[in-house]
Amino acid sequence: MDITDALAPTSDQLDAVELVNPRTFTIDTGSRLGKREGKTVAEIRLVNFDRVWRPSKGMLDVLAGCWGTDAKAWVGRSVTLYCDPEVMFGPNKVGGVRISHLSHIDKARTLSIRASGQGKRKDWHVEPLAAPVPEPTAAQVAASTDHAELRAWWQVSGDERRAQIQARASELKTPANVTDADELTDAEFAALHPEAS
Repeated sequence: MDITDALAPTSDQLDAVELVNPRTFTIDTGSRLGKREGKTVAEIRLVNFDRVWRPSKGMLDVLAGCWGTDAKAWVGRSVTLYCDPEVMFGPNKVGGVRISHLSHIDKARTLSIRASGQGKRKDWHVEPLAAPVPEPTAAQVAASTDHAELRAWWQVSGDERRAQIQARASELKTPANVTDADELTDAEFAALHPEAS
């Protein structure tokens, strides 16, 4: 049983406690500037997440340094967030949300960002986030003769496309289409064909 949802605080924002394991989010439309305790904050909307992410000033430095300052251009881009337990609030270690990876950067970057304390700065390292494998089209599935490709597509596909992948794997498994080099093992076949188990 995954308790991630149970960790969610009663809050209107993404909190560090929810990031026991790093999570990758996609930036959604509807981000805006807001006010919190008299200060201007960025409220970033995330796809399939019902609360906003309010990055710290330092993490905003990372986003601006890598993606620019026009947040509308960030829509559709992805960010991996994690809980850094060393983040201080006043004299207490409370943990904070930090960025480890970003899409749309071609190599690792080290940026100078704001740190706690008046005028202080520190270096922050961010890695490129590999682009996710998109769900294949029906035509791609029909044309595929590669079992490894079908397995990779299975992982990123919805139910309808998975049914097509299963059917295509069955076609490739028939004696007329199988060679020693591309034959699926029984375990691989069972993974692509759960209804046959």
